[in-house]
Amino acid sequence: MRILMLTHTYPPLLGGIERHVRTLSVELVRRGHSVAVVTLGDGQLPTRDTDAGVRVYRLRGSVHRLERLLFSHPGRSYSPPIADPEITWQLRAIISDEQPAIVHAHNWMVHAFLPLKRWSDARLVVTLHDYGMVCARWNFIRDGEPCGGPSPQACLPCGARHFGAAKGIPTVALGWLSSRWAWAEVDRFLAVSRAVAVGNQLAEHDAPHEVVPNFLGDLVVDPATAADPRLAALPTAPFMLFVGALARAKGVDTLLSAYARAGAVRPMPPLVLIGYATGDYMLTPEQLPPGVTVIKDLPNELVMVAWQRSLFGIVPSIWQEPCPTVAMEAMACGRALIGSRVGGLPDLIDDRRTGLLVPPGAVGALAQAMAILVNDPDLCARFGEAGRKRVATFRASTVVERIETIYTQLLGQMPAEQAELVQEAEIRT
Repeated sequence: MRILMLTHTYPPLLGGIERHVRTLSVELVRRGHSVAVVTLGDGQLPTRDTDAGVRVYRLRGSVHRLERLLFSHPGRSYSPPIADPEITWQLRAIISDEQPAIVHAHNWMVHAFLPLKRWSDARLVVTLHDYGMVCARWNFIRDGEPCGGPSPQACLPCGARHFGAAKGIPTVALGWLSSRWAWAEVDRFLAVSRAVAVGNQLAEHDAPHEVVPNFLGDLVVDPATAADPRLAALPTAPFMLFVGALARAKGVDTLLSAYARAGAVRPMPPLVLIGYATGDYMLTPEQLPPGVTVIKDLPNELVMVAWQRSLFGIVPSIWQEPCPTVAMEAMACGRALIGSRVGGLPDLIDDRRTGLLVPPGAVGALAQAMAILVNDPDLCARFGEAGRKRVATFRASTVVERIETIYTQLLGQMPAEQAELVQEAEIRT
């Protein structure tokens, strides 16, 4: 089967979506499929590349010429909520060469393909990793706090404040229009959690969909990796660990306040934050309580070493966290978790069996949960072992097989004449 992935970012850029797309693509190649990825380039990486058998195309279009005005922060460019004409034109040429039977898009990159959908004859699958179908900011956060949901009265002012009025209002309006087009054209939506399916209003719009969670690839850590000098910043003593974007929506403010509160009662182990900076939130040294270490931009293999050295993990998000891969990675390393009872986290963390769930933004409850696990190492170990067993259902070998079945089902729904053309194209290539 010939498959074309569309994603606005791809490794070596760091992040959960980037790892998801790469793991999915590499696993599909391992299963005998022909896979190409189309992503946005930064002008530094090769425009064409091969990654573990996956053909990678990096494109630049109008969005890059206007990146100071549009959808980017340093080091990252994002797809706009409508088709970038230059990206769509380049994508058309790639589709002519690749002849995909399946186009699998990830979030706003789907908009570059929508004008080509009927011309290409490919089936279109979209994985929703966030709430971008209905929220221009993707995260249901307004003025630093969780948002109650989309509405013109809320979204237009929020977009204007976040992006500036000149681009914020068009971004929100065009996003709504493009979403309606996508609801009509996408053959199957894959929401990474129940929260994502509900938040993107898939049922309300009769959009064909199902919940397919994120997954983990093989977590093999090279012993030599443990000696990497970048890990020297980790404390020598056992530590608590947060991994993710250093953003307010990820609950970083709540975590730091909870750590300070817990430390005022009794000495606490060190707290390590591993992540990358975001454009709308600056974490300054003055905000860090004693005992906190921040390490930026570690590659995933080094993050896995940090998980193995940690006491337990903390995922304190205040937004509707979709399905965080970092939680699965912690569980795979046998680490207990403290997480917010929000979004897709309750789908992963079984409260009082694999970890503890607390209300989002609740400083006192988070401080208490941290103290419970620090004071009871046996409980912490039992949670970690139960999590290790639970995460087996989120392995790539299980979840990718399900995605593969969805592809096959969609191709089985093709008219006979179209299926024959796809088969002939595969034979020719």
